[in-house]
Amino acid sequence: MTFDVAAVRREFPILSEIIDDRPIHYLDNGASAQTPLAVLDAVRRYETTSRANVLRGVHRLAERATELYEGARADVARFLGVQPMEIVFTGGCTAAINLVAHSYGQLLKRGDRVLISELEHHSNIVPWQMLRLRSGIELDALPVTPDGRIDLAALPKLITPETRLISLVHVSNVTGALLDVRKVVEAARTVGAKVMLDGAQRAPHGPLDLPSLGVDFYVLAGHKCYGPNGIGALWARSELLEAMPPFMGGGSMIARVTLAETTFAPPPRRFEAGTPPIGPAIGLGAACRWMAGLDWSAAHDHQMGLVQRVLDGLQDIEGARILGPASLQNRYPVVSFVLDGVHPHDVAQTLDSFGVAVRAGHHCAQPLMDRFDLDGTTRASMAPYNDTGDIDALLTGVRHAANTLR
Repeated sequence: MTFDVAAVRREFPILSEIIDDRPIHYLDNGASAQTPLAVLDAVRRYETTSRANVLRGVHRLAERATELYEGARADVARFLGVQPMEIVFTGGCTAAINLVAHSYGQLLKRGDRVLISELEHHSNIVPWQMLRLRSGIELDALPVTPDGRIDLAALPKLITPETRLISLVHVSNVTGALLDVRKVVEAARTVGAKVMLDGAQRAPHGPLDLPSLGVDFYVLAGHKCYGPNGIGALWARSELLEAMPPFMGGGSMIARVTLAETTFAPPPRRFEAGTPPIGPAIGLGAACRWMAGLDWSAAHDHQMGLVQRVLDGLQDIEGARILGPASLQNRYPVVSFVLDGVHPHDVAQTLDSFGVAVRAGHHCAQPLMDRFDLDGTTRASMAPYNDTGDIDALLTGVRHAANTLR
């Protein structure tokens, strides 16, 4: 079935903007995706017809707001194939990982081990280093293969009886490589370890069936999933949420407070202290409904066709080198590259003069850059609304940078 990219593009008003007499070729979706009308309309309706605080009010606006807020939780759960009360709204992917590091981390003791990789975003490295300082856990890291994948062949050497959690990126924000989750889960179960996936780059590419993956925690970011900023979600198995103490204290997350002690509400309330990001949560729910309505088989084929166009085009440009898988197998639409003799920031600025928006730098993955002895890369990341015109503009700009900046 042919994917109607033009129809999808019409749902994103920003893509029709003209800046300095140039159309926008937005290829920075790995940082933040754009937002469709369905999401903008959902947030606007809440703010103009239902704005109130949730959970405690008995007036009609509060009841309406609560219904929308909990409806959004159900939308996210449906998108992930789980139960609504297993979804905790957070401020984003980083906040969700920090929640696990603090709350699940309180169940760990000195000498317990957490396994990550060299491929991780800083948000899946720093919280565990901070936990190491607080509680004395040990931190291990899987190496990365030359083609930018987590080297799962090293699992048997790095998993020990003391390993309590394996926390890895589902899809790399630098190389686009897809993790073989089955191998990780099988290895984890041999020692009773839990598995968490950073789904920031996978969740924007279609619904998931988390129970079939066999993992224990999953996190996503709203702004990468065509939703608002300032919202994300943590999914965890219900028995884990029940066992975990709260991360922050305040209103909404309590059962009873006295000056002597406090008892806490059951999950997910226990982890949502204070007034939540109501409008953004409603927007994330709308984004999940919008994503669920796409034909993701056709969308994936469309996006991977764009990736192939990028890979082929870069191979024809002298001095361009790809960091990551050189084929379409087990990868998603994120392509990072370097141009010999040219700083990635200069490449990105040149591309901006062609109306092309990309990301340049270390992508919050400095250990990976150290692994390949790079200061950074230029990254193009694609969404269903990107088309061949975006890719052709990208390649034209890279050719110009190669011819003028070296």
